[in-house]
Amino acid sequence: MTTDLTADAPSLVEPVPLTDLALMHAPIAAEVEQGLAGVMAAGAFVGGPAVGRFEDAFAAYSGRAHCVGVANGTDALEMALRACDVTAGDEVIIPANTFIATAEAVVRAGGVPVPVDVTAGALLIDPERAAAAITPRTRVLLPVHLFGQQAPMAPLRDLAAERGLVLIEDAAQAQGSTQNGQGIGTGAVAAATSFYPGKNLGAYGDAGAVVCDDPAVAARLRRIGNHGCERKYVHSEFGFTSRLDTFQAVVLEAKLRHLDGWNAQRARAAALYDELLADSEVAVPVTAPGNRHVWHLYVVRVRRRESVLRALNAAGIGAAVHYPIPVHRQPAFAGTARSPLPVTERASEEILSLPMFPGITPDQQERVVRSLARAL
Repeated sequence: MTTDLTADAPSLVEPVPLTDLALMHAPIAAEVEQGLAGVMAAGAFVGGPAVGRFEDAFAAYSGRAHCVGVANGTDALEMALRACDVTAGDEVIIPANTFIATAEAVVRAGGVPVPVDVTAGALLIDPERAAAAITPRTRVLLPVHLFGQQAPMAPLRDLAAERGLVLIEDAAQAQGSTQNGQGIGTGAVAAATSFYPGKNLGAYGDAGAVVCDDPAVAARLRRIGNHGCERKYVHSEFGFTSRLDTFQAVVLEAKLRHLDGWNAQRARAAALYDELLADSEVAVPVTAPGNRHVWHLYVVRVRRRESVLRALNAAGIGAAVHYPIPVHRQPAFAGTARSPLPVTERASEEILSLPMFPGITPDQQERVVRSLARAL
């Protein structure tokens, strides 16, 4: 398929959103309604059967032995760190190109986030930069599976084993992704994920989970999220409340059955964007070797990004930026970088997320690309 990127675009009948959550609700509406009615009839509002069913299903889907549902993705990361005994002053290496929650969870667990640079192509944590950042206080490697594909896990697993570090994954954007056929959490102590509504597997509110293979880690996660309690009113450690809401479990259980199909639709849409943008000045996303990308976001790189973004939004195209300010440039985390991060900083000035969701039509994508060509 080819498109004349210089042609005048037809009049827009309606905007093209960045994502379309209502479109994804339609095929599961009846199942969700029935499930919620069952929860209300039973009065099982906290920790009901739907929670256990979803946890079992998502653990199996991810290829892990255990899944612990929690209130949101940030809690999932913090609890995974706490379950690995991260204490005050422990350093945790993270990529600078990530959502702020990665760094926030480290601080909430008592650790010190150490942002490092990313690879020039896929914009994922650079294992060489991670190795260079290790000090005697380093406790954890925390790679982020960004935009829908996994970080380079093989060298990170080797690095963690060689240096005696804990490996935890931030998989908030990677439900259904694989690397060399392996799902999230393979070879790591745990992988934390988010079910924020816009994620590939999204709830109808905040929700999250941690998947792992070690039953002791799973038990510790449940204890932390239940006020440090295994037996009622006996609190063996400091914890807090973080549980997967039963209503959200109903939604997620219904959506999980559609996830592979939705991810396949995202992959077809990404392939069409690649084709439409092949002869343009736009740098299309890079998929790292061995990865099955699930295209949570389709992130291109353009010159004069801010003016391009304004023009797209003015034309009714729901483009956005993920993320315009790297972690080490955020006022709350100033001074955390210990070396220059040139790849991250340049990318933050060029990256642009185009509309991406299951059900996006070729016509919508062509309109996006025509508007982008004019904006450039």
